[in-house]
Amino acid sequence: MVTCPECESSVVPAGTPVIGEIVECGECASELEILTLDPIRAALAPEIEEDWGE
Repeated sequence: MVTCPECESSVVPAGTPVIGEIVECGECASELEILTLDPIRAALAPEIEEDWGE
């Protein structure tokens, strides 16, 4: 279980969490990225930027 940094609600990843996995907060719909597993920590997932081929 991780705490959403946006709304502070508890988020339970489905199955076994993996570093880099993206989970969604059920309360505020923020996307969270799993950073560490022991203890499980998550942060807001980075926004995907458009690639202009540069």
